[in-house]
Amino acid sequence: MTHISDQPAVRLRGLSAGYARHTVLHDVTADFPRAEVTAVVGPNGSGKSTLLGVLAGVISPAAGAVEISTRRPAFVVQHSAVPAGLPITVWETVAMGRWAHRGPWRRLSTKDKELIGAALERMGVSDLAARRLSSLSGGQRQRALLAQAFAQESDLLLLDEPDAGLDAQSRLDIAAAISHARTNGVTVIHVTHDLDEASRADNCLLLQDGRLTAEGDPHAVLQRR
Repeated sequence: MTHISDQPAVRLRGLSAGYARHTVLHDVTADFPRAEVTAVVGPNGSGKSTLLGVLAGVISPAAGAVEISTRRPAFVVQHSAVPAGLPITVWETVAMGRWAHRGPWRRLSTKDKELIGAALERMGVSDLAARRLSSLSGGQRQRALLAQAFAQESDLLLLDEPDAGLDAQSRLDIAAAISHARTNGVTVIHVTHDLDEASRADNCLLLQDGRLTAEGDPHAVLQRR
């Protein structure tokens, strides 16, 4: 008898996807282990962000199948993707993580506020709660965006180059957050150009020209680059 814990959190079967008439991903078949960290690597333009977009549900597949056996994924974009003039505080940013459960217009419950507070504390941004998101450093903004994802209570975390352009301490903070999520049973899929970070993952996918060219043990996969 197969237990759910033995089943992949995400399965891709012959996935092709892209934008308008331009196909970026071609016939990708892969499994993402449950409650483990999968790093997705490859050169620019290889389809890494497109893959995350499909998993997040913001890009529709052109062909193939996507099977996600977890709750609604939490998708964390790069801090640089957040509009500079967005008039929103850190607390409000993290509170948006509860919209998936309550909708954007319903009053937050006591439990919601407790989860928001816990997420702020977990990412070390409680003291920044009243600050405008746009006033923060790149590392602080990225930690706030991760806190938003944790407030969502998803068991599938999608990260698009979360440590890109950050200082060494911020990269360590992000790595610790990923490790903590895995320890708590969250499946993490993250795109990264940091080979050291990719080598610490449990699983690794290598994309080149929109095609999967290697997957499995990170050290073996990274030798194929």
